[in-house]
Amino acid sequence: GGLAPSLDAKRCAMVNVTLGHVGRAPTYLHFEKASGWKEIPEYRNMRATLPFLIELPQVQNEFTLTPLQHGSVFALDLGTSKDRKTEIVFARGVSHVTMGLDTLQSTLLEDLLTSFDIIERFLVSPVLDKKHPAGQIFMHTLPPIPQTTDRDMKYLQVLFASAVQQCVAKYGPRVLKLRISKIELKVWIGTSPPTPLRLVASSAMGWEAMAFQEELDPASGCTVSWKNVETQETHNSVQMLRPTVETERSSKRGLVRNAGSTYIYDFPALFRVSLMKLWLRTCSADEIPQDFFTATELVLEGDELVEKELCGKNTVGMVVWLMTMRTPDYPAGRDIVLVGNDLTIKTGTFGTSEDATFQKASALARSRGIPRIYIACNSGARMGAVEELKALVKIAWVDPNDLMKGFEYLYITYADLAKLPEGSVRSHPVTAGAEKRHVLDAIMGLNLPSTRGGIGVECLQGSGLIAGETSRAYEETFTLSYVTGRSIGIGAYLNRLGQRNIQMVQGPMILTGFQALNKLLGQQVYTTQDQLGGPHIMVPNGVTHELVANDQDGVEAVLHWLTYVPENVWSIPRILSPVDPATRKVQFVPSKSPYDPRHMLAGGKVDGVWQAGFCDEGSFKEYMEGWGKTVVVGRGRVGGLPVGIVAVETRAVTRHIPADPADMNSHDIHEPQPGQVWHPDSAYKTAQAIRDFNHGENLPLIIFANWRGFSGGTRDMFAEVLKFGAMIVDALVEYKHPVTIYIPPNGELRGGAWVVLDPKINPDQMEMFADVEARGGILEPAAAAEIVFKGDRHVIEMMHRLDANLQQLDARKAKGEDVAKDTAAREKLLVPMYRQVAGEFMDLHDRSGRMKGLGAIHEELRWADSRTYLHWRIRRRMQESGIVRRMMKLVPEMSFAQGKAAVDDLCQGVASAAGASGEDEAVATWLEGHASEVDARVEQERQRATEEQIYRLIASLPTSRRGDVVRDLVGYSRVADMKGFAPGARV
Repeated sequence: GGLAPSLDAKRCAMVNVTLGHVGRAPTYLHFEKASGWKEIPEYRNMRATLPFLIELPQVQNEFTLTPLQHGSVFALDLGTSKDRKTEIVFARGVSHVTMGLDTLQSTLLEDLLTSFDIIERFLVSPVLDKKHPAGQIFMHTLPPIPQTTDRDMKYLQVLFASAVQQCVAKYGPRVLKLRISKIELKVWIGTSPPTPLRLVASSAMGWEAMAFQEELDPASGCTVSWKNVETQETHNSVQMLRPTVETERSSKRGLVRNAGSTYIYDFPALFRVSLMKLWLRTCSADEIPQDFFTATELVLEGDELVEKELCGKNTVGMVVWLMTMRTPDYPAGRDIVLVGNDLTIKTGTFGTSEDATFQKASALARSRGIPRIYIACNSGARMGAVEELKALVKIAWVDPNDLMKGFEYLYITYADLAKLPEGSVRSHPVTAGAEKRHVLDAIMGLNLPSTRGGIGVECLQGSGLIAGETSRAYEETFTLSYVTGRSIGIGAYLNRLGQRNIQMVQGPMILTGFQALNKLLGQQVYTTQDQLGGPHIMVPNGVTHELVANDQDGVEAVLHWLTYVPENVWSIPRILSPVDPATRKVQFVPSKSPYDPRHMLAGGKVDGVWQAGFCDEGSFKEYMEGWGKTVVVGRGRVGGLPVGIVAVETRAVTRHIPADPADMNSHDIHEPQPGQVWHPDSAYKTAQAIRDFNHGENLPLIIFANWRGFSGGTRDMFAEVLKFGAMIVDALVEYKHPVTIYIPPNGELRGGAWVVLDPKINPDQMEMFADVEARGGILEPAAAAEIVFKGDRHVIEMMHRLDANLQQLDARKAKGEDVAKDTAAREKLLVPMYRQVAGEFMDLHDRSGRMKGLGAIHEELRWADSRTYLHWRIRRRMQESGIVRRMMKLVPEMSFAQGKAAVDDLCQGVASAAGASGEDEAVATWLEGHASEVDARVEQERQRATEEQIYRLIASLPTSRRGDVVRDLVGYSRVADMKGFAPGARV
């Protein structure tokens, strides 16, 4: 107080005080005239210039700051917006180290990682406990960048963008965990005087960067305006520090974070980051296309989806984007439809508007044949009441003086009814004393604000609409759901109806909330939603195909899955340039003893030495790993060729069935399941995988068949193993792409297992191969010998026919000698060995040579070379099958066999010239490289079929009319030729 007049007289605005302490760091205090010379607590322990270098006063204009940690060159504060709706952790620092153009990216990455560490340490502090604030990072480099001019501003923008995007791509899960929403870097251009440049990137912009040249106030040195380097548009402090939409989004983000998910409008940025990460695996950052990702928001207006960027200002809780992604496998671009719930709109419930939007988005994906990705985080069908009636409804008590006797009906008065629009209620009039009443028969709520979007059965109708739509979408295009948060009721059904599901660990799929179940049971049984539909339920039951830890990993899993999916349902999957050539030998050899089939597919170490497997190195991805563990399914590549794979677990596994908390008598069940056998769950899993590969993915299928049969015990028969085994046949019958059944070395295919995989199930698409070391037959040799050799009877006959000692004993017996004891002793000695002979005899019936000779298999293969052979065989069949499907689409009455004959005729010369050993490669290569000849043959078949149809139609006419019709057709053709009409146009 005593110093204030003196300070005012000297026109002093701020005083900085340093208090020294013995044995510890000094305390830095800041006093400001504007606050009546009171200390500014937000600046405590900051060096005198630091608050201004990190621009805290500007931040304080919009946020109230709570200090978390202050150092000599940085400050960490929790900022709360003036409306208290938004909370942000501000990590702001200054650097005195000179940064060059060549070191900007590496220095920025180091500073970002340091900022991540600081923020991460304080997310567990009591100040932030149970809060979910966003994070923003600001760094200010003071020394001007040497040898830079105004012309380098755009180049600095590119360097900054590349550094940030690479950081986010590499540390995406950490960025998501820390909820980093904005990164800013302020640098100085080496002009005279230096020019300040602010570089900004945010998650809302998909981590795209913007550059702003700052204009300084000559008197104060503070920034007064920012000019966009690219657009030359000028912004003020309000626009730079408090973007309206972003503030609204921040509050919505907080709501969604509390539910353990990510705000739906942030998912395009996650896709962008994940796509960049996908590119960085194949090329450098400089080689990534500039426009590799675009997302166009679609909004339902009337009955149509139209392009309209709402950017979080939506009023319907279903958001749709049409995304175009240039990926390493589709560098020209591919489209997907992304549709997701907005949890901030009525807790993500499905109302009629949400149902209509979802249906239109799904129908768009179906009509274009492109993938439909659903981001699921919802609360099921919307439920509510007619709020306007709550204040109007009255009760007719049986006895107004004794309410415990109950009530007769609910009613509203004539006057209140007159105020309501038509269709609000159904009622009938009564008179009670002098009062005229309308007894409520039904509450309709039509034309009232509270019922807009649905409150009951109309929402269930909408749920039925989108359930049917999703079922159709699975049949007609590629569908995939990513469950990022809770998914309830119809939300859970949509995931299952779309079949393919990636689940985040915090994303339970349930039919009813645990609180409602507890009320139904009358006791506190369940405590979390995870008990009903968490990963420990949905992974073992096969609803979940893949489990991820966070949303960044979830989006990466979606994009990885799409690498096996063609750009549309009418295309075949893209064959990539192989990093692992098709000519590479298969090194890991399946043994007779149990082994891990994943090593057969992906490779593995044997005695410390890596042995490559059947698939390209690093390409095999297993799905549905926790369900039906005696079968392994996944997707991989063979010489760059994408394939769906079903293989057999040869080791014994254990199936876990959890106890039900609602049943006090239930307990965990651990059920052993032997390998090489189809059990109910693994048979269902096999059928499910085959259907998934067929619908929308168009994948050629390889089944490494090594089954001894189906488990036919009482429990498994009761558990419907017969039904699920039949489903395998159903799935193969409808398969529209090449299917390869391969019995691997030391593998066997027996009995019913052979039956459900025999190529005669679908001869147009299925082929079977057997390794030269494989076996196939009804029973295993030992069991077959027991039957065929009548126990030991024929074995003993063989002994007497072949063994010299027994022949001598038989001769002595014929002379009348008693040799029974010696004969029995000799037979007992030889039985074990001759049983082996009988087994070997039966085994010779099961070998690949007999299979080939009978036409049961297409070819015998040797394991080391099987990869090369099957690559070209499947590649040829993929091309042929694709061409045949084109013909069948243009000529509906054409059979697959007729189309295949046309393709064989087209390639006859190429096949003959190549010879049997090189035929597959030659035909595949020719078909891929001669699109014009293929198109011409397809058109030729269409024209031929059209001519035949015309002849049939004319032949079906009465004889008296044929001449007139032919004459009219000739006239039509002449007029059409003169006027240039297109075929099918009316003259």
